Amino acid sequence: MDTELFEKLYLAGCQILPDVKLSEYTTIRIGGPARAVIFPQNLDAFIDTLSILAEKNEHYKILGGGSNVVPPDEYKGIVVSTRALTGAKFSGNRAVVDCGLGIQRLIRLAASHGLSGLEFLSGLPGSLGGALFMNAGAFGGEIGDLVEEVAVLDDGFNIKLLKAEEIEFSYRSSSLSNYVILNATLKFSYAQPEKVLKEMEHILKRRLEKQPLDQPSAGSTFKRPRKDFYVGTTIDALGLKGLRVGGAEISRKHAGFIVNRGKATQEDVVRLIERVREIVYSTYNVKLETEVEIWKGGSYA
Repeated sequence: MDTELFEKLYLAGCQILPDVKLSEYTTIRIGGPARAVIFPQNLDAFIDTLSILAEKNEHYKILGGGSNVVPPDEYKGIVVSTRALTGAKFSGNRAVVDCGLGIQRLIRLAASHGLSGLEFLSGLPGSLGGALFMNAGAFGGEIGDLVEEVAVLDDGFNIKLLKAEEIEFSYRSSSLSNYVILNATLKFSYAQPEKVLKEMEHILKRRLEKQPLDQPSAGSTFKRPRKDFYVGTTIDALGLKGLRVGGAEISRKHAGFIVNRGKATQEDVVRLIERVREIVYSTYNVKLETEVEIWKGGSYA
């Protein structure tokens, strides 16, 4: 990173770490060095950072909690982390929450205010921004159901307020993918804190029983192609649990997950994904789409 760009980002209110391995910031523990990882310390700094990078024609990716992404062995661009953007203001049964706040922290904060609604996402390692981006869901709930309003940046770096009815939420997808998410106003239900925490614990136990939370992964690998087609069950029935390419393996606990068994690379994960897709398609004539985002290898992505 040249000195002028470093100074501009530093003065905008960012912490800057050059030549950082992205494996340190992803839940699957995959990813080689990026030119730099930038940590804006507030939303104004975040907006200024993106504007500066665009002005300099720098290629970048935004990274939240590091789940659902598999970076390459080298990323030639700059990574902007939202980890410091963790503001949350509660008023009544509503909260305005910054994009970088972790979902687990948000659930506990809501509980401390006597609020319920996101417990179904207990155990999700990502941030609010990532959850909104993909309309994260589990156990019959989706985060889009709690949204009242989302503040976003458009392509011209103008702040727009989108009401819930202006946003298209669908299965593991939303129209928010067309914007940069800044914060969101969420509407909760009133509940006793101990009841919320008990439900959170219940969901966590269910995840522990079924999912490989003790191994690095990017979360659920594939989207469900239709309501009656359960991907993990299908992969299991095909005898693919334990199928391995390099350090990447179909989880022996839940076939819907690919885990890093040690020194896995993006190429290992991609090859394993393609192998599973080929087998499922040849057997069921069903094309699987990935839920995880594969960053372009060795390029600007």
